[in-house]
Amino acid sequence: MINRSALDPDEHARPPGAPAPLTGLRVIDTATLFAGPFAATLLGDYGADVVKIEHPDGDPARRYGAQADGIPVWWKVVARNKRSATLDLHTDEGQRLFRRLAADADLIVENFRPGTLERWGLDYATLSADNPRLVLLRMTGFGQTGPYAHRPGFGTIGEAMSGLAHLTGTPDGPPTLPSFPLADAVAGLTAAFAALTALRARELTGRGQVVDLSIVESMLGVLGGPLATYDLTGIMPTRQGNRSPNNAPRNVYRTKDDHWVAVSATTLSVAERVVRLVGRPELAEEPWFATGAGRARHTEELDTAVGGWIAERTRDEVVERFEQAQAAIGPVYDFADVLADPQIAARGSIVSVPDPELDAIRMPGVTFRLSDTPGAVHSAGPRLGQHTAEVLGELGLEAADLSALAAKGVI
Repeated sequence: MINRSALDPDEHARPPGAPAPLTGLRVIDTATLFAGPFAATLLGDYGADVVKIEHPDGDPARRYGAQADGIPVWWKVVARNKRSATLDLHTDEGQRLFRRLAADADLIVENFRPGTLERWGLDYATLSADNPRLVLLRMTGFGQTGPYAHRPGFGTIGEAMSGLAHLTGTPDGPPTLPSFPLADAVAGLTAAFAALTALRARELTGRGQVVDLSIVESMLGVLGGPLATYDLTGIMPTRQGNRSPNNAPRNVYRTKDDHWVAVSATTLSVAERVVRLVGRPELAEEPWFATGAGRARHTEELDTAVGGWIAERTRDEVVERFEQAQAAIGPVYDFADVLADPQIAARGSIVSVPDPELDAIRMPGVTFRLSDTPGAVHSAGPRLGQHTAEVLGELGLEAADLSALAAKGVI
């Protein structure tokens, strides 16, 4: 069943006639896999008109991951709220048409190798000559400058070179990479913020600018604490598995019915509640218990107490008892659990989006809610070139023009 309340906020969720907050913002998304497209998706969720420019062969995301009835699932999510138009930017005509599109755009998102736009005659100097208010968001693995700028870089490389993989995994195991594009997601979130920051600066200066965003730097931005700790103390953070070097208890524990739960006692008050709950109140009287670092040095003792208590109870009982004690806990969910969770349902965190190819597809809703202009997911990723005639028609091209371009392979 489609969650209409999530797709179409009612009159109580948004004042009558209030536009989506990014209405009127034109975004040209030429990026692929996955940071740049995710940034553009976030903008589209809040009303930006996002035009996805694909090569006539199709975006690589259309061939990534699983398919349902022959339809690429990942594409449906990452290309939601976008229009798809095909254009071969390797061709002179494709480049001319792109310049015309850019002349009326607010933001271009691209992640080509540094120098590619320049080689095509689509550098910022050229584009901004036609449109001085244009913001160009350039996303690469290492940025536009420096000795590594020429290297190809994906999220995995960012996870490795930022220090994340070094910190992830068990103490006696290898560095561990996430099984999903985490660095791309972090970079995409960073890029959406960067784009809006540059657009706000445009309001002050009247001119657009270039945003130079590196996936490695985006990951470094969330790893500043461990990096600064090493720089100032010489202590190199190491892999801790599911534990924390800064506090305890903090781990995942197996329940009697073979589920897992995650416990985090970051503050002293929560740690005290946990040890009282599991029948070990005397631990809270130990001098070392008063600080997170002290508790972390006694992780084995705390894990034995907490893990032993949890192992004797079912997941539902454990969660209920922790909730009663006001101690932080979360069941370790698979996606079946996510889709069935009452909190997620109550918040409309997952929305069902109508789609002509799949009938409907469930996916995460908007990332955050604004009280007056909450944003919405209106459409799943479009068919290849579904809006080419519409987008190029806005430039004045007619059916005969489009046929000629198609015959040349430009669209």
